Amino acid sequence: MTSPDFSALGLGAVQLRALDALGFTTPTPIQAQAIPALIAGRDLLGIAQTGSGKTAAFALPLLHQLAANPFRAQPHATAALILAPTRELALQIEENLRDLAAGLRVRIAAILGGCSRSAQVRRMRPGVDIVIGTPGRVCDLLAAGELRLHQLRYFVLDEADRMLDLGFIRDIRRIVAALPAARQSALFSATMPREIAGLAEELLREPARVSIAAAPATLPRIAQSVHFVPMAGKRALLGQLLDDPGLERVIVFTRTKHGADRVALALETGGVAVSALHGNKSQPQRVRALDAFRTGRARVLVATDIAARGIDVTDVSHVINYDLPVQAEDYVHRIGRTARAGKSGIAISFCDPAERAVLRAIERMAGASLAVAGGTDHAPPANDGAPARNQRRRRSGGFRRAA
Repeated sequence: MTSPDFSALGLGAVQLRALDALGFTTPTPIQAQAIPALIAGRDLLGIAQTGSGKTAAFALPLLHQLAANPFRAQPHATAALILAPTRELALQIEENLRDLAAGLRVRIAAILGGCSRSAQVRRMRPGVDIVIGTPGRVCDLLAAGELRLHQLRYFVLDEADRMLDLGFIRDIRRIVAALPAARQSALFSATMPREIAGLAEELLREPARVSIAAAPATLPRIAQSVHFVPMAGKRALLGQLLDDPGLERVIVFTRTKHGADRVALALETGGVAVSALHGNKSQPQRVRALDAFRTGRARVLVATDIAARGIDVTDVSHVINYDLPVQAEDYVHRIGRTARAGKSGIAISFCDPAERAVLRAIERMAGASLAVAGGTDHAPPANDGAPARNQRRRRSGGFRRAA
């Protein structure tokens, strides 16, 4: 249940003016429940899907607390640390924080891998109010004494399950071990696997718990369909779909970085304005790719799952799953890039026979079958063993031969 407006949540006048200037009037469910608890000083465990408004749920109370209790930083120190799993998400959080901090004198620094380390060290030298960082670079600066956490008051771990997927759990534990005992902490995750539940127990003290309805309830405005198509036919099908000008702003998801580059090259060769976004891209390349997509210079963005939760672009008309994700949960994060801010969207998936088991897992999670837009599902039940994996390898090699 949402609050009628933000003024009922205990925020200060400066935060309310910033929200009004941004056109935000009604809090989302995660914001309505998390903001009062965090303002009251409680630790928080928040379970909510991507696109639910989690950033403002922790950013607004943090800015409220900093406005009420100004921070005098010592060299290399910070009052708040926000950890994000990817550079894209960290930059998105930084951008949102700067918007929400309008009217406040708040010093914010992004500490990210793939960017100039020396520039980040210079930014940290006098100390800042808020650091948004990725685990690897934060550990790097901590080890060198160029980021110090002895003055830290607030700690936020965002997209904790994605951190686990990307193998950051050891880095996170190193960072948590360096935090002062007297602090306020919040952990946000879309799912709650056993490892994250254990981390929450270590990190949080008597937390307020906020759980927002999961996948099926968060995607009512997304029309979802599937095309049954062999791997060798996916490239031609993608081209046919993009011949329709109704696909105005499209994100195409592939399973691998090399697959993303191949799809992007094929589209570019066919005259489609396209950008690619994946883990092998440098930070400047990622920024340019997202900027081209945001501004409309690129009609299509081809991306891998590592970027799925960090892409916050308005008016994405379609999401196309060129490859189905390895884990069914990632399907939700992918298609959540459309139908944002109350708008509707369309998600189209391509399913090779070897991907049939993943499709069934997605449909079980969603509680409904995807509408069949093309092809016929005549594939036998998928085998989870080596033969199916070998089949996928053979079929992936047919990409360049497709018409």
